[in-house]
Amino acid sequence: MYGLIGGYLLIFFARVMDVSLTTLRMLFLVRGNKFYAAGIGLVEVTVYVLALKLVFERLNDPLSIAVYALGFATGNIVGSYMEEKVAVGQVTVQIITLKDPLKLAEFLREDGFGVTITEGQGREGFHPIINCSLPRKQLKGLRKILDEWDKRAFIVVHDASSTYGGFYRYRRKAK
Repeated sequence: MYGLIGGYLLIFFARVMDVSLTTLRMLFLVRGNKFYAAGIGLVEVTVYVLALKLVFERLNDPLSIAVYALGFATGNIVGSYMEEKVAVGQVTVQIITLKDPLKLAEFLREDGFGVTITEGQGREGFHPIINCSLPRKQLKGLRKILDEWDKRAFIVVHDASSTYGGFYRYRRKAK
């Protein structure tokens, strides 16, 4: 029906799509977006069953099984790229810098980030710890600012499963 090459391509791309959707579904599920996860799951399982059907029709063809496995591996890579692009949810970032931490905190506030400062004790004494909660989509921009401020800063990024109250802007100020 699809020809030999077309069948292999169909198996491969169906598996890539299925595994990529699995990654997105799990992301939405972990972030508490159960209805998005359910919708994605509906498509995911449909594609999975169709891909599996194609492989079962060709069980005597080792290349079909290899293409199925290659689609699975590729789907993991594609799914991780999709996860980076979607960047759903919130993160909390802890920043420890010895290069003017209070000025950095003020700069981040002026740039629209919500900032809280706590104090931590390290080997060399007490240091301010800058805490920022932000939409995950803004993490790349914050990392760029921090790299320009202090390449040696110690940065810890935590996924925040949920956040309540507080103050921060969802969009940074235009410059």
